[in-house]
Amino acid sequence: MSDAVCEKGGRIVGITHRQAMKNLSVLITLCFTIGLTVGRKVSLPAGPLIRVEGETLSLRCEVSDYQGPKEQEFEWKATKGSETIQVVSTFDSSFPDQSLKARVFTEDIIVERINESTVELRIKEARVTDSGIFTCSTPSTDSVISGNYEADVLLRVIRNTLVVVPEVPASSVHEGRLINLHCNITQDFIEGIYLSVTWSVKKDQSPEQDLLTFGPDSGVTVGNNFIQRYADGEMRLHLGNTGSYSLVLSGAVPADQGMYLCTARQWTREQGTWNRIQEKAEVMGEVAVIPTAKSLTVQVLDSTILNTGDNLNLTCLVSADDLAALGLEVTWLKNDTQILTHLSRDGVVAKTSDIFSINQVGEGDFRLELHSVELSDKGLYSCRVRAWIQQSWGKWYQAAEKTSAPVQVMIISKDPAFTVTLKSPVIAQYLGDPTELLCQVSNISHFWGKRLSVCWFYSAASFGGGQVGTDVIASLNENGAVIPSDKYRDRIDSGVILVTRIEPATFKLRLLHTTNADVGEYVCSVTTWTLTRHGIWKNTSEHQANVLKVSLASKGPGISVIARHKRQATFSGSTFEMTCMAKLKNLWEGVALSVLILVQYGVGAPSHKLASLSPDLVLKLEDWHESSRQDSLSLVKTGNTEFLFRIQNVQMMDRGFYSCEVAAWTKPDGHNWVEITKGESNKIQINFEHTRPSFDLSITSDTTSVYPWETVKIDCIISVSGASNTDNVAYEIRWYQSHLRGSDSFVLLASIDRWGVVRKSTRNDTSDCSLERLRTQTFVLTVHGTQDSDAGEYYCTATPWIRSTTTADWRKEPEVISKRVFLNVKFALWDSMKLPLLYGACTSLTVGLFSLILGLLCSLCCCRNTTHTPHTRIKLINPQID
Repeated sequence: MSDAVCEKGGRIVGITHRQAMKNLSVLITLCFTIGLTVGRKVSLPAGPLIRVEGETLSLRCEVSDYQGPKEQEFEWKATKGSETIQVVSTFDSSFPDQSLKARVFTEDIIVERINESTVELRIKEARVTDSGIFTCSTPSTDSVISGNYEADVLLRVIRNTLVVVPEVPASSVHEGRLINLHCNITQDFIEGIYLSVTWSVKKDQSPEQDLLTFGPDSGVTVGNNFIQRYADGEMRLHLGNTGSYSLVLSGAVPADQGMYLCTARQWTREQGTWNRIQEKAEVMGEVAVIPTAKSLTVQVLDSTILNTGDNLNLTCLVSADDLAALGLEVTWLKNDTQILTHLSRDGVVAKTSDIFSINQVGEGDFRLELHSVELSDKGLYSCRVRAWIQQSWGKWYQAAEKTSAPVQVMIISKDPAFTVTLKSPVIAQYLGDPTELLCQVSNISHFWGKRLSVCWFYSAASFGGGQVGTDVIASLNENGAVIPSDKYRDRIDSGVILVTRIEPATFKLRLLHTTNADVGEYVCSVTTWTLTRHGIWKNTSEHQANVLKVSLASKGPGISVIARHKRQATFSGSTFEMTCMAKLKNLWEGVALSVLILVQYGVGAPSHKLASLSPDLVLKLEDWHESSRQDSLSLVKTGNTEFLFRIQNVQMMDRGFYSCEVAAWTKPDGHNWVEITKGESNKIQINFEHTRPSFDLSITSDTTSVYPWETVKIDCIISVSGASNTDNVAYEIRWYQSHLRGSDSFVLLASIDRWGVVRKSTRNDTSDCSLERLRTQTFVLTVHGTQDSDAGEYYCTATPWIRSTTTADWRKEPEVISKRVFLNVKFALWDSMKLPLLYGACTSLTVGLFSLILGLLCSLCCCRNTTHTPHTRIKLINPQID
């Protein structure tokens, strides 16, 4: 009889036909005997399933409620019309049909196990010919045949007809304009296939963001970052009749700039949920949004030199790309802060004074008018423009703001001219020297009934003929009050700058200490004031002196610094001291000095800042990061131009080249320090060889001979040489004992580790020992109640541990052993015999007294006097008679 052979899990099992029939009969008997208890269930997704040619598809098959091994085997078959072919198996590599072997071999068709009871049939590139009914079956491993052992699903593979053709949008749009994103999508109509369209944008390195998705159920899904914009109506969807889909973004902002994409997806509805079967994305193009601020320009035109009584006309010319789409808000300013008049984007004029008027005479052309100007109208005039863009739903937002360069309006008085002369009787030669400027008025007519005021101006020296700004120092008004500017207020209040009137028509500006910041051009302007009939002083004329240049001598200030050793560091742990002496050149008395200590840890190495002393004598540790050694560094001022730098307990890492940098400072405004000059000293070297500390150990005892029960103290003393700082050293101490003199057999009595933890060995005697640390390097062993077993030789050992000051790590040093000391416990003869003798004498005395008392009692009781009865004299009987 032939055998049936099956292969399972790589193992060949052979059974005969007779055995198979016997097993089948047993199985049928068990089914009828036990009954139907478990039902196997093989399940596939509900069909029909629609997939697209060229896309990856997967069919998941799952078996449940089965018996037998946990890992089940699966077979896949496909039925196309009346033909059924074998596709793939999990346990038989020769299972696939001949027409599919090449695709299985190239892994175009694979079966992948998800777990013991679930597998997936995957086709990497589906073909239209793959359409058919796919059957998943599982061989039986149950003891009772129950349930289903296979499941079917209808698979339909359609041709790939989806085409996405986007239209390239405009490469650049102006801020506030529209961005049109048009995408054409075509496909063959197939029942059960639904389409969705998604517009997205990618900005630089940021991840791709979805703007809006239409479909697959004719619904609209808006990206998280565009929900408010869609609600405001700035993002609109337009659908054509022939597969035309458009998304319009209105009110473009610079943040909309990026690469736009259009993505089409095909979906099917399977078991109540949407399943995506195909996706195609195409790049539409990159769109750049031109911001309004980039093209907006503001300029003030027209003449600026007028006579008193003339009319002032200034034109603010605004230009920008797409200017007609902007709402312009125009504000005229005087001296950058004073608002003269304001024109809103709606054309409403807000006036701060009735003397000014503003009009729009053309597109981007705004005019400021002032009738009959006075001297008080002089100043710097500028035009500030804010550009607004209106969004599609009516709301405005500010897109840009720019202010024109100021133009200076000069008012010339019609009063008779007078002469203003500026001269300098005191000129500073060096930094710190005083400078005096005199502003003198001459040839003034009708001086009676008038008052004079002066205003001092300063401008920095220009290089190359470039334009420089002019600052107001201070003014002396018609009432004689000094009005300082904000920039010079501190220096004027502290008296460093003086503004005074020394004669009715002469004014003086005095700089107490001239600095580099004071070098430049000075001008004084004198104004005449006339008292009106209303009792108000009104300025009537103004004249300005010629420019006067103030400069310093070519030979500037300087500092030379010398560094010297005061105490050299010759070994680790010693102290290093260095003095820094500064010599001042062309500097006035009263300047403050600061010092900075620099170090180079090697030749050619970069310099590091260690510590500094500010002009206010405030110490600051710069790059000194040794928190445990902060107290070891100091920097003090020991004289007017002398400083002392000290490092205590120097370490190996402190070796290097040290120098001082001394700077001179002054307070021109009375509050803030300004550096004048500085100089650096020569270098002082710290160099020494590293020497390791050496340790020695000695042992002493308060006595060498004791009697039993007495107390003995043994000192273990450590001495260190070669190191001055023992704060970073810890010790482990051990005591040993030998009962015989000269023996090498010692036992450990007790120990104390470097953390101070005490450990004692077990003792059988009545005596006890204790450990104590008297000082940093002195340890004591105390034996309480000594016994004979405590006699013998003693010695101690010490293991030093040294902590690194750089890494804070502990390093173990070699063990140090002390000499031996002998302890003798004496034998006390009288002490050992006095107790036995005392006990014997007491016992003998007690027994003797007890015997005497007992004898006395017996004699009293047994030997009393009684009446004597004489016995009858009887003769002796003859023995013979007896």
